[in-house]
Amino acid sequence: MKQQEKSTRNALRQAKPRVHDKVLRFDEKIERGESIAILQFQYDYTCNMACEHCSIRGFQNKRQGRHFTPADVAELARQADEMGLAHIVITGGEPLVFPDFDDIVEAIGPDRFYITSDTNGWLLDAERARHLKEIGVDKIQLSLDSLVEADHDSFRNKRGLHHRALRAIDAAQDAGLHIIVQTVVTKERVRSREFLDFVEFLNGKDVGVFVTYAKPVGAWEGRSDVLVDRADMDYVARIGATHRVFTHLTPAYGLDLGCIAVKRMVSITKYGDVMPCPYIHCSLGNFFEEPLCTIIERGLSIGFFGQYVDTCLIAEDRDFIHGYVEQRISGRTLPVPWREVFSESDLIKRSERCLCRRPDRNNE
Repeated sequence: MKQQEKSTRNALRQAKPRVHDKVLRFDEKIERGESIAILQFQYDYTCNMACEHCSIRGFQNKRQGRHFTPADVAELARQADEMGLAHIVITGGEPLVFPDFDDIVEAIGPDRFYITSDTNGWLLDAERARHLKEIGVDKIQLSLDSLVEADHDSFRNKRGLHHRALRAIDAAQDAGLHIIVQTVVTKERVRSREFLDFVEFLNGKDVGVFVTYAKPVGAWEGRSDVLVDRADMDYVARIGATHRVFTHLTPAYGLDLGCIAVKRMVSITKYGDVMPCPYIHCSLGNFFEEPLCTIIERGLSIGFFGQYVDTCLIAEDRDFIHGYVEQRISGRTLPVPWREVFSESDLIKRSERCLCRRPDRNNE
């Protein structure tokens, strides 16, 4: 185990022993073919931005049907806790505009979960950061997409956002919140000098950079021109060897899971649908109709998610994008039921599950 991983676990043991105990069981859960999913929880789609790449555009106009309340959040958290899951990300939309944000955190239960909030930073000043820390939020995942103020503000369609996002970094750090910057990387940006300067600037502020590769969904549906290729992903991995740069493919907890859809992340919509990840817009089942454990078990019965895949399916795998996303999901009412996306030939037996590629233990 790397020294940074040890330090992180030690801090978690001190701050949230119940969460730490669950993390210690991750390895055995993966060995048994069980998910250790982060719940990426899209509580509401209300947002104060109109971002160029918005991935949830197709969900924002849906108004009918049951949706989450804090009481439902408490039941979701109860089930997730029973499953040994340890991390919930509150997202949207923009979480810091939710009037019941504090109620959501309380319903999750900060003693039993590591809690992250996504934000664009517009509303995250020093006072709000201290408050988030006080109610039990652990981490801020802040969106920032360029060192160039005009470029970032144009991409997010909000003048002045760049300045507020940088302010939010300082506010989070001063409040004792863990912070990571999430940045969208396109084919055009990935090998640019700006991207490398961006990483070095944030690392200089003791902030890691989480790379979100462009996806052909939402506002960018059909945009193959923004997609990276495998060589680009290898380039980012090389930067990650010398800088604090991460992607969903970066091993964590000593586990190399490759594509983490279902294995290490599921995305839950405002209306209860559980998706393999935030960008594969098919429903594995609805939380309001059946238990979370049943839905996640179903997801692991699909070979793409129940077996090791060494790439990001929705960002780089052109066969998956064309055969499943473009032909079976794009242009339809979202999320599309899983049976209309995957066929019997895509299913695997439990005995065929292989969630992890084991690292060389001698290198730990």
